[in-house]
Amino acid sequence: MSYDVIILGAGAAGMMCAATAGQRGKRVLLVDHADGVGKKILISGGGRCNFTNIHIAADRYLSANPNFAKSALGRYSAQDFIALVDRYGIAWHEKTLGQLFCDGSAKQIVAMLEEECAAGGVTIALGQGVTDVAHGDGLYRVTIGGVVQCAPALVLATGGPSIPKMGATGFAYNVARQFGLGIIQPRPALVPFTLGAEEALFQSLSGVSADVEVRWNKTRFREAALFTHRGLSGPAMLQISSYWQHRTPIHVDFLPDRDADWLIAEKRDRPRVSLRKVLAQALTERLADTLLERLSVQGELGAQSDKALRQMAASLANWPFEPTGTEGYAKAEVTVGGIATAGLSSRTMEANKVPGLYCIGEAVDVTGWLGGYNFQWAWASGWAAGQAV
Repeated sequence: MSYDVIILGAGAAGMMCAATAGQRGKRVLLVDHADGVGKKILISGGGRCNFTNIHIAADRYLSANPNFAKSALGRYSAQDFIALVDRYGIAWHEKTLGQLFCDGSAKQIVAMLEEECAAGGVTIALGQGVTDVAHGDGLYRVTIGGVVQCAPALVLATGGPSIPKMGATGFAYNVARQFGLGIIQPRPALVPFTLGAEEALFQSLSGVSADVEVRWNKTRFREAALFTHRGLSGPAMLQISSYWQHRTPIHVDFLPDRDADWLIAEKRDRPRVSLRKVLAQALTERLADTLLERLSVQGELGAQSDKALRQMAASLANWPFEPTGTEGYAKAEVTVGGIATAGLSSRTMEANKVPGLYCIGEAVDVTGWLGGYNFQWAWASGWAAGQAV
């Protein structure tokens, strides 16, 4: 059997690319070493698949080239994918910050993509490991399960190394290097932080969450933070983790809706009330106790000077944590870095100096915010390559 294109990786980007190319009349072979398609899709969004976001914009993606994602995202938009979902009668709802989820199950998105592939006559080979990739005479020769398959086009859609228990590896990087493409140093992203012994006081808060604003350099996110037995998690922390660099602090505003003099105003209104009660009402008792213990203050509001209250409010608005690291690829939702965009066409995803080689999805150095952004990049880059192969 000869093919027009071989796509390695039957995840979100690979399936989208396969369906798009197949429906253009291309003979497509879609390969994955897993025993099923769309494994990451199935676990996403708590099993309901946060499949896109209505606020998609290129500035919500990290890349060495911040403009690279604009073309694909502009040509295959969130509205385009929503229209596909609607065509299949899949019910969905919007949650916070423009995030769209299935009402039912992520299985519906996978089934939809399988049907789209079937409509394009895509051949799917599962449970097949790739042992060799070679190129010559205008053909890619891919050894799959001991059998060599050939095609003039090859698409790398095997993602990054995040969530290795699902079979994720750096395979795409190895193939890209083999063909002379550059790699931007990959690292875990959308990942919980770990804290050191000096922050052991906060381990007692495991399970406590708070609505905060977290900041690293000029980047800020306003969402929930969650204390864990190992450190910090929750949407706000996952978001900032993609930007964070080792041995630097992050800063947390525990009360982002309060102004600098809010404790002084409370003191005027309720001088006999304890600091603990005021903070517990604004946060939670456990968090208030821990912060007050670290600040070494107690007593009634009226017993504190205005200067001391202003300093305390400033501390709560700019609380530094210096993570010792992150929980790594095992807990990372995605990978920052990957195949360098400098060697790729932003319109087609084809390697500039290697005709017929395409790189899409998470394997590429384009990483979105939490909340459907990475799926939209998968759909858009997969569609762009599927139109071009």
